Amino acid sequence: MKRIFISVISLIILLSLTSCAPASSADGTPAPSTTYIENKGSDTIVNLALAWAERYQSEHQDIRISVTGGGSGTGIASLINGTVDIANSSRQIKQEEIDEAKSKGTDPIEFIIARDAIAVIVHPDNPVNELTLQQISDIYSGKITNWMDVGGEDRPIVKLSRETNSGTHVYFLETVLRLGNSDDETLFSMDTLLLPSSEGIIVEVRQNPNAIGYDGLGYVPKDLKTIAIANEVGGAYVLPSIATVNDKSYAIARDLYMYTNGEPTGIVKDYLDWILAPEAQEIVAELGFVPAINPNSSP
Repeated sequence: MKRIFISVISLIILLSLTSCAPASSADGTPAPSTTYIENKGSDTIVNLALAWAERYQSEHQDIRISVTGGGSGTGIASLINGTVDIANSSRQIKQEEIDEAKSKGTDPIEFIIARDAIAVIVHPDNPVNELTLQQISDIYSGKITNWMDVGGEDRPIVKLSRETNSGTHVYFLETVLRLGNSDDETLFSMDTLLLPSSEGIIVEVRQNPNAIGYDGLGYVPKDLKTIAIANEVGGAYVLPSIATVNDKSYAIARDLYMYTNGEPTGIVKDYLDWILAPEAQEIVAELGFVPAINPNSSP
């Protein structure tokens, strides 16, 4: 009985050691260990980040990249709390966020990984094709409430916006509603419908001929109408595109960011270097964003 007991114990130990041993390939060589990168934040960037992660993982079998959205504020908060390796943001980090990060021992380092145009969109049956920045500000702040007042039909304007945790919401508030004036305290009208995703805005505009919304250009489908925008009355009306973002003729364009805690090292540095290199920047243009660099240049 004692001999059986010893044999059972020996078997348990052997199985335990076997389960802890690294896996081996068919030829007996040890399989590489898997390294994980946690990437979270901006919903504007999430499709681009997923495309990057898929391509990078196909070329680096030992790397796994987890990409989730939730908004720019969520990504930055996760970086501050030490739960992600890379935070995605469609707005620049705020000074109060930097201060909070430093108080917790986090040092946010910024990388511009692409550029984006914010398209103002309406239903294709809406006859309005052009608006000035001031008119858009007046619509979203509630001063203009009927499409007739901007050359359209006698219909109420239904205003759609991203939620307040969205970097796109913050950027649109500061750049369009407040026209870039840091002393301006204009807010979104109380009847503005706040939606949790870019896709949500697209769905609502598609279904409602009275709606107006805004979204990253890479999310706008061809069946919706994009409004041409002028900086001021009498100015040229310009549609968003890679060309008009690069020549700075389109009024609502911004940088897109990734943040790390301190200067990146190891696999995170390798991944960010790849993101800023031509191969990954070609994906930026394919998805309707604006490359951060010329994709034909050398890394």
